[in-house]
Amino acid sequence: MNRMRPIAIFAALALLAGWLICAPAGDFRFAILGDRTGEPIAGVYEQVWNEMAAEHPAFVVAVGDTIQGTSDAKAAAEWRGVERILDRYRKIALYLAPGNHDIWSAASERLYREHAAHPLHYGIDYGPAHFTILDNSRSDELPAGELAFLESDLKAHAALPLRFIVMHRPSWLIQVALRNPNFALHQLARKYGVQYVIAGHIHEMLRLELEGVTYVSMLSSGGHLRESGEYERGWLFGHALVTVKNKGVSAFEIHEARAPNGRGRTTSLSDWGMLGLAARASGFSGN
Repeated sequence: MNRMRPIAIFAALALLAGWLICAPAGDFRFAILGDRTGEPIAGVYEQVWNEMAAEHPAFVVAVGDTIQGTSDAKAAAEWRGVERILDRYRKIALYLAPGNHDIWSAASERLYREHAAHPLHYGIDYGPAHFTILDNSRSDELPAGELAFLESDLKAHAALPLRFIVMHRPSWLIQVALRNPNFALHQLARKYGVQYVIAGHIHEMLRLELEGVTYVSMLSSGGHLRESGEYERGWLFGHALVTVKNKGVSAFEIHEARAPNGRGRTTSLSDWGMLGLAARASGFSGN
């Protein structure tokens, strides 16, 4: 069974308008996945999904690198393999951002569109929140077309009080680390009141702040850890769980995978900083 079928109805709207609409009532929680691949570690992605699904998120947003990719000949089989893993979770809507392991050629782009069931860039409305998903799968920077789409999408949804931008590569990382606000993505985020910009690619849990915008580099959800065992430096497997309440984010939790791929520790996003776990003295909870 094709895992992406539950969002195929919405995909038809997305292909026509470039954005998706959901209209729930009340508060909700959603989950964020880091990279599945980039030298994936066997069994981690499956474990993360199992633990995440038990928390009953309204939907899941993934920052990209869903297949290992790089080979046109193997890509279709890899997508089918992912769908077999996710078949048991087909009732949970999954919104993908394209990563560099997902798209590297014209053929791989066609497969991505088919299996992800939405365009390369699009938007999601959910209650008071709007998510803009961007494509920088083939560029370290955000291409001009992505910035143009971002501005049009944010402008069209300016009435919503809570806004997120999601992409694969953290093209903002150096500028934000240097405290430089003079780049196009940040200026648009500031102009339209974006609260969070979220990316993957480097498999490291980091949080940076610049002029009221929170920039997040997501932990890994299966891709290899460059510094295995260095939890406090941000090298861990798991997922994020975000609670939206009263039209704002009331909790942004980082859930480490349990044994055998972690210790099940839970931290707040605010515990993390530019160099990893910033508030070590604050402690964290474990399962």
